[in-house]
Amino acid sequence: MPYVNIKITKEGNVTREQKAALIKGATQLLVDVLHKNPASTVVIIDEVDTDNWGLGGLPILEARKKNKK
Repeated sequence: MPYVNIKITKEGNVTREQKAALIKGATQLLVDVLHKNPASTVVIIDEVDTDNWGLGGLPILEARKKNKK
C-alpha cells in the first residue's frame, strides 16, 4: 500500500479543490510510474504552521525574505 505525505505551509491559501487535485495527482503518479493500485494508495496532506517550518537554518518567513534579496 503506497503512502504519500505532502507537507505544505499552513497559510490559508490552499482550497479544498486544490487539495483534492494534489491527492488525485499524487495517486495518478504512482499509478503511472509504479503501476500501483489507486484503491490502496494513501495520500495525506499536512498543513504546517509557518512557525514550525524552516529552510536554511531560518524560519520559513525569514528565509523567503532573504531569498527575495
